[in-house]
Amino acid sequence: MNRRVLLIEDEPNIAEAIRFLLSRDGWQVGLHADGTDAIDQIRAERPDLVILDVMLPGRSGMDILRDLRAMEDMQDLPVLMLTARGQLRDRDMAERAGVSRFMTKPFSNAEVLTAVRDLHAQAGRA
Repeated sequence: MNRRVLLIEDEPNIAEAIRFLLSRDGWQVGLHADGTDAIDQIRAERPDLVILDVMLPGRSGMDILRDLRAMEDMQDLPVLMLTARGQLRDRDMAERAGVSRFMTKPFSNAEVLTAVRDLHAQAGRA
């Protein structure tokens, strides 16, 4: 089974930690660090799931999520959003924009794995 995730995260330490964790779990992990062309990268890679940071250089994760949900072929793509700011307002904004799951940094390896596995399983049933 070829499970592909695209991780859009500009903090190298976080990106590498998540990449390592998911690779060990059998995922093919693409890395991208810029919000400006993130949509193009998602279209090019066609991942099964996207992990998207809120604060990115060039363009915010919220804007990227809104654009994804406006595209007919991307409306059901599971998106796990990561943020260092866990305010209720941010969570509400992400939910209104169509996030699949929202996770606040710092998070544990187990939390990330569980979220990714759950979202992938839910998408498989859709």
